[in-house]
Formats: sequence, C-alpha cells, structure tokens
Amino acid sequence: MNASEIHVGQLTIRYLIDGSKTGSAGVFELTVPPGSNVPPPHSHTDNEEIIYVMEGMLRYTVGAETRDLKPGETMYTPKGTVHAFANPFEKPTRALIFNSPDIGAQFFRDVAAVVGAGGPPDKALLAQVMGRYGLVPSAPK
Repeated sequence: MNASEIHVGQLTIRYLIDGSKTGSAGVFELTVPPGSNVPPPHSHTDNEEIIYVMEGMLRYTVGAETRDLKPGETMYTPKGTVHAFANPFEKPTRALIFNSPDIGAQFFRDVAAVVGAGGPPDKALLAQVMGRYGLVPSAPK
C-alpha cells in the first residue's frame, strides 16, 4: 500500500488502507492546520464515515450536532447525512477517517488537481469530481 501524502490545499491526506479497489472499508490520516480552507458541508451517497481525533481539536458537525472533538473522541456520519469540519483552534489536528465502503485515494488526487490548478478553484469542476464519487454538496443555508 502506498502511504504517500496527498495535499488538497492546506489539508494533508495519508492513505493507510485504500479499500476502493475491493469495495471494502478504508482508512486515511487527515491533517488540518489551524484556519485551513476545508470542504463545504456535504453528504455521501454510498459511504458512512467515522472520525477519530488523534492530536489537536477538530470542530465536527453531523446533521444538527456540532462538537469540538478532542484526542480520543469520535463522531459517526451515516450515509446521506450532511457533515462538515473545521479547525478554528491554535494547533494542527490529526485524525483518522474510516469510510465504509471507501471513497479511495484517487478521489483526493482528483480534488487536489482541481484545487491546485492555480487561481480560485473551479466550483463546477469540483462539484463534478465530487459527484463522480458520490459526494453531494449541501445547499447553502
């Protein structure tokens, strides 16, 4: 398994288990620096997700519930539920993300290509990439 890092803007993704090739669960490490740009609120058509914070704190929202997760704390996101995260704190956050079935490292490579293309990201292209992998952006409130 290639555990190389994928950089999406300020975020770092390091895949530990890419289950997308077999349709099984996957695990990646996510590093979120303070004040980072993060993905918009979204849901997954086909995947459930569990986050486990290892270092720092992460503000995580699932549906109407928002919590500031500390090391050792988790939160579960069922399929189809809108969720989002942010790091408004002073230190970087490291967390493990478990997806079942997995989205796969290629999703993050595809998003990184759009985000890293120079200039503001092409939102239509980003939505298209998200859609290919079953991610649905939440309607603005």
